[in-house]
Amino acid sequence: MLTHGSILVSLLWLVEQIPTPPPPVKRQRGRQEFYSDKLFVKALIVMIIRRLYTAYALLHFLEQDDPVAQRIRPLLTEHGRFPTRRTWERRFATLPARLPALIGCLGRHLVELLQPWAVQGHAAAVDSTPLRANGGVWHKKHRLAGEVPHSSIDTEAAWSKSGYHGWWYGWKLHLAVVVGSVWIPLAAEFTIASEADNVIAPKLLEQLPMAVRYVLGDTHYNTPELRQECALHNRELVATRRGPYPHRDGGVEVRRIFHKLRSLAIEPFNGVFKNIFEWRGQMPVKGLKRGQLFALGAILLYQIVLLYQHQRQQPVGVGIKALLRAA
Repeated sequence: MLTHGSILVSLLWLVEQIPTPPPPVKRQRGRQEFYSDKLFVKALIVMIIRRLYTAYALLHFLEQDDPVAQRIRPLLTEHGRFPTRRTWERRFATLPARLPALIGCLGRHLVELLQPWAVQGHAAAVDSTPLRANGGVWHKKHRLAGEVPHSSIDTEAAWSKSGYHGWWYGWKLHLAVVVGSVWIPLAAEFTIASEADNVIAPKLLEQLPMAVRYVLGDTHYNTPELRQECALHNRELVATRRGPYPHRDGGVEVRRIFHKLRSLAIEPFNGVFKNIFEWRGQMPVKGLKRGQLFALGAILLYQIVLLYQHQRQQPVGVGIKALLRAA
């Protein structure tokens, strides 16, 4: 049951309802975690919506004499305790590694709820989208010489090139999205820009619902290894073939239809996602782990908003930017 009042508070309540991956069978060594991951997911949602990019900024926000901040603070308390600043920082450093599994779990849950394939084939589209690094760029000649010309340069990022975007310095957000009546992110990974799409793709395929029968990708995904990976789960990889156009093999017309379906799903979603979170220019933070935290956290927040709209019987996937602005 959603609470009345603040949209932000309602989104935080929803975090308690989302499914989570099963815990590891083997108990981890060392000191056991006192606070759950969901507590830090809630805090991450607050940070993304309110554009607070450090634990220090989050704690200062919660100290404000503001009705919303006062309602949020109890929701970030577990077992009668509120984490210290050091605990926030330490857990935010470990959370990125767990976000892909959370995204995959919630994506499968949303597919069951929203039934996006009710009137069409069960397909998912895979692709990567560039996210430019915060600050300046680190040119190759300076990198090879070990020189950092300006302190604004994020030295953990890397260069990459695509036919559409050209050269860019930064990161890649790898995504799998439903090709259906509503764009549902099913899997996500965040890497440096130089990571090859086909190398990261198996991690995305692991998170897809079993109902997916077609995986649609561009030329970068057309490898024997990925075809074999899809075949293990009774899926068909439909990817653009290499070589000069026009292709004249027997399957070219079928691939053209699938490629159009893919372009109507993953590419618009990438644009909408960047527009919602206003990351068309640069990532708001530096470093691989912090980039993973906020980029993957934004994908998880997008999924939670879809769940919020479904429970409120609102048009799902419509007006998300305005909703988050009002939160």
